[in-house]
Amino acid sequence: MSMEMGNVTTVHEFTLEGFPAIQHLGKVLFLVHLLAYLASIAGNAVIITITSADPRLHTPMYFFLSIFSFFECCFTSTVIPKLLVIFLLGRQTISFPACFIQAFVFVFLGAAGFLLIAVMSLDRYLAICKPLHYPTIMNLKTCFLLVTACFALAFPLITGLVVKVSQLPFCGPHVIPHFFCDIGPLIHLSCSDTRSFEMLTFVLALVILLTSLVITTIAYSNIVVTIMRLPSAKEQQKAFSTCSSHLIVLSLMYGSCVFIYMKPKQRNRLDSNREAALVNTVVTPLLNPVIYTLRNKQVHRALRETMHRMKISR
Repeated sequence: MSMEMGNVTTVHEFTLEGFPAIQHLGKVLFLVHLLAYLASIAGNAVIITITSADPRLHTPMYFFLSIFSFFECCFTSTVIPKLLVIFLLGRQTISFPACFIQAFVFVFLGAAGFLLIAVMSLDRYLAICKPLHYPTIMNLKTCFLLVTACFALAFPLITGLVVKVSQLPFCGPHVIPHFFCDIGPLIHLSCSDTRSFEMLTFVLALVILLTSLVITTIAYSNIVVTIMRLPSAKEQQKAFSTCSSHLIVLSLMYGSCVFIYMKPKQRNRLDSNREAALVNTVVTPLLNPVIYTLRNKQVHRALRETMHRMKISR
């Protein structure tokens, strides 16, 4: 729906196209993604609950993991409910304000999440490579400051970008070739020259992803070197197993975001962005609880004891 005002079109709503090529499988895809969404929310909620309830898990590592799990719950809840409606009912309309709010929340949480991943990698580096200095450096105050810094760095960058894009003229068509409002597809709907906005999006993605990737790569490279120096082959195997699991999930996250955002000319590749976006919005939030903590013996023990206390209280 739009209202003509001279040569300017005031947009009231957009239409989310979803996945028209596989819409005939909508009910099956709805069920699959609903189960994945519920499992992701449940897994991350368990992490948040356990790390809050068990004093033994009140450490920097689990503090960051609980914050990351909260991020993941908010991140997936920003887009998956609308995706489920699209699978069930087909393409859906979304109002202009709601679309840009969704775009802001999604990109902001994504940017802050990647910065948090860098912080988590740094935490693991200090714990494994600098164990004697770790308790002094990574105290509670430092943890809060680092998490706050992730929010504080991402907020002005993403706010400025989304506000600028929202002020672009949109002349139609108003169909977004995606299952949620993302910055790239919105820029391409504008009828003005958007080259500067595409470049701005590319530069911001480059700065955020590259900063996070460099810190994470350096941290894990040092961790691998430290692991190689362990005297026991069994200890090495156990440490490598944990690190490789982390790196698989990180590779999925970085890879999909690099594919989506770090391309100055995206216009001809928007269709493939939908599939890549599913990796970050469905796959990795489902894997993260398993990879990061639910395979951890400390978490298993805390979970069993919490469930045991719940049975006794009944």
